[in-house]
Amino acid sequence: MSETALITRIAARGDGVTGDGRHVAGAVPGDHVRADGILIPGPNRAEPLCRHFGKCGGCQLQHVAEAALADYVRDRVAGALAAQQVRAGDILPAQLSPPQSRRRAALTALRTGKQVAIGFNAAQSNQIVDMRTCPLLHPDLFALVAPVRELLAMIAPPRRPVKVKMQLLNQGAELILEGVRAEGLDAAMALQDFAGTHRLARFAVDQGEGLEILWQPDPPTMNFGGIAVEVPPFAFLQPTAAGEAALVAEVMESIGDAAAVADLFAGVGTFALSVQAGRKVYAAEGARDAIAALAGAANRARALVATEHRDLFRRPLVPAELDRFGAIILDPPRAGAEEQVKQLAAASVPVIAYVSCNPASFARDAKILVDGGYRLNRVQPVGQFRWSTHVELAARFIR
Repeated sequence: MSETALITRIAARGDGVTGDGRHVAGAVPGDHVRADGILIPGPNRAEPLCRHFGKCGGCQLQHVAEAALADYVRDRVAGALAAQQVRAGDILPAQLSPPQSRRRAALTALRTGKQVAIGFNAAQSNQIVDMRTCPLLHPDLFALVAPVRELLAMIAPPRRPVKVKMQLLNQGAELILEGVRAEGLDAAMALQDFAGTHRLARFAVDQGEGLEILWQPDPPTMNFGGIAVEVPPFAFLQPTAAGEAALVAEVMESIGDAAAVADLFAGVGTFALSVQAGRKVYAAEGARDAIAALAGAANRARALVATEHRDLFRRPLVPAELDRFGAIILDPPRAGAEEQVKQLAAASVPVIAYVSCNPASFARDAKILVDGGYRLNRVQPVGQFRWSTHVELAARFIR
């Protein structure tokens, strides 16, 4: 029998890795790989649920068993911190969102003749994998895929990609189509009929001149901390309800009973409104429509949330401003919050709750905070993008 090498971990992009650093596509910890490249399956493999697995770029890790998948999510966070030589007090077991729980998706569609392909792109390709099943999407979103395919057969330009954005709101599904042509009264009526038939919360199209809302019976909302926010079209929301709950719970645990809290990169208020009861909250956000939605919701609820439209990359809060708060919540985009973190490292805020969707930029920022005198007390890895290499987390830093 030829000599074999044990797969010990999964790399950031989803390949299995042997102890000596050899990358093997499709391998899972516990597998063995022979010298000729043949894989010998181990105990941590699972049967992929989706017929598109291996082609569709929406999932890279359906072949990984649940426990090994949770280990991968946790190890991504631990590995990023180790690369920056940052010690964490406690890296908790990962919390994974369940199948069929994604309530937000951006798909691509392409019409060729009378046929329309709609779905995620193929792995490392612009080719669209025509979605006929999906164990990721919430059933209410997946139920729209076939009707949208039929609609686009009438209004999509030939051989030009159309963006299909969908997410679930309180009133139902929101649908946005970018890159279509729906001219004339008949087309307008057909789109109205489509929205009514499928009970959409909002239906908007962009024909190249900006977004037009064609259907919106009531202001579409999402609830945070019991407060309804009238959200802008395809506003950023956490992709699963379970993931949002895990992140909010960790943030609330981190900030404790701090009487005054700042939520930086606040978006439409996922954290600011969830933690506002019994305390004062300052919320800053660079996207004007998002902060306007948050301000309106807070005013209607008479919540003690002060809002500011502020570009935290160009104008971060400085120590004199930061030190007014008992805790800071950070939820930056994938690039992290380097400029704001440098100001925090020079401040004396007792607690920072940092929510991240990129372990690498988080670890870079964590090093700045630790070098500035903070201690990384606890990290909760979260796998909202199930079966993908995308990892999120919530962390607590204390002075």
